Amino acid sequence: MRGVFLTCSTPIFSLHYQKLCKEMLYFFSLLLGGFVAGVFGSMLGLGGGFLLIPFLTLVLDVPIHVAIATSIVAVIATSSAGASLNLERKFVHTRLAMVLEITTVAGALLGGYTSNLLSASFLAKLFSALLLIVAGIMFYRAIAKNSTDTPVTTGVLRATYFDPAIQQEIPYSVVHLPTSLIVSFVAGNISGLLGIGGGIFKVPAMHIASRIPMKVATATSNFMIGVTAAASAFLYIAHGHVHPFITSVSALGVLFGSLCGIALGKKISTRFLTLLFAFVMLFIAVQLYFKKG
Repeated sequence: MRGVFLTCSTPIFSLHYQKLCKEMLYFFSLLLGGFVAGVFGSMLGLGGGFLLIPFLTLVLDVPIHVAIATSIVAVIATSSAGASLNLERKFVHTRLAMVLEITTVAGALLGGYTSNLLSASFLAKLFSALLLIVAGIMFYRAIAKNSTDTPVTTGVLRATYFDPAIQQEIPYSVVHLPTSLIVSFVAGNISGLLGIGGGIFKVPAMHIASRIPMKVATATSNFMIGVTAAASAFLYIAHGHVHPFITSVSALGVLFGSLCGIALGKKISTRFLTLLFAFVMLFIAVQLYFKKG
């Protein structure tokens, strides 16, 4: 029965089998990390990079540029997996997404100019403080006794969606659109510089400023980030930062995680989703504050 308890470090194993065991462990670590990132990324409309990049760099010692490139490809997987399902359920406000994507891309094009004016470390700390403020607002909205996700129906770009959690068709519209346009511009400007997705800024803007229901805001953000990531992916491929094995395995995990996240997001309440998003914003705020430029 001794053979049952042999491990990769047992002398009887050749170097080939020891290497095989390490590669299998690395494979399942990438798969699990991608899965967890996909679950939270699809539920919150953030793509999963906020979890995947720290996991790859801190746990698996992957170079930061490779980690960011992997995250961008994984974001495409997240967005692709969620887009069809969310569009079918009418969770995505496609007209709003296309409008906001214009300013997001414009902001991304000017990102290089911003990076020459301000250091990444300074910007990280600046937006860390901003995230703390927005997280506090979202916490208040979620826990206040009279705080409900009541949309406004007198604005522009009117639409409806069916919320399975409460079994009700909910009409809504967009208010204060210029505010969301400005935030989307800023989000596109800094997302590449700081290595995080713009959804962390666009979701609160759509939900708080434009009064979009939280589930619609996260689904719309998830739809948008795939478009932006697809453009960025070509640059990382051209510079050779995309590692085929790491990227493919991580993206596979993110893909399955995204499908699970979408199923979970359909069942949970809006208040819980808002609280979860606020907690994630606090987590990212701490990450940005200690980010080295």
